[in-house]
Amino acid sequence: MIRLFAGIALPPPQRSALAALCRGLPGARWSPPENLHLTLRFMGEMPEDRAEDLRQALSAIAAPPLTLSVKGCGTFADGRHAHTLWAGIVAAAPLLSLQERVETAARRAGLAADTRRYRPHITLARLSRTVAPERLAAFLAGQALLSLNFSVPAFTLFSSHLGKGDPLYRAEADYPLTPFSAPLP
Repeated sequence: MIRLFAGIALPPPQRSALAALCRGLPGARWSPPENLHLTLRFMGEMPEDRAEDLRQALSAIAAPPLTLSVKGCGTFADGRHAHTLWAGIVAAAPLLSLQERVETAARRAGLAADTRRYRPHITLARLSRTVAPERLAAFLAGQALLSLNFSVPAFTLFSSHLGKGDPLYRAEADYPLTPFSAPLP
């Protein structure tokens, strides 16, 4: 069995810039810099033969390179308690199109449809209930003007290995994004 997700790796300068934010909030369990990424679709745990079907389906995706924009930070919450701190990604049409193509490939490989609304983000930290709301509000206010852009030449199929501490992500396959060419006359 292998646990997989499709995502976009951050270039080193943007990864370093986001990693520099990852401090100063007691009760936050910060993501290691090497784990910062944008998830396109969590695939889950599957047998190796299904993973091979998925690799093949993903390799058939045709999409052009794109530019992503990181804008500000926010949280996901259960009720009144924030549990995840993230950097936002602008949900531009090229990104949403790529995500839809990845979703279609996952279904073609036999995975159940993911019915949740896609909310592009980069997880910066998991938050415990001990995070003081006023400290969190101050952190978010301090990142309101966060703005980073980067080019995306490929997406990646990652494996996720859970254990004690942070998960270990390993690139299993890269899928280049190539410009569409005009048909010949």
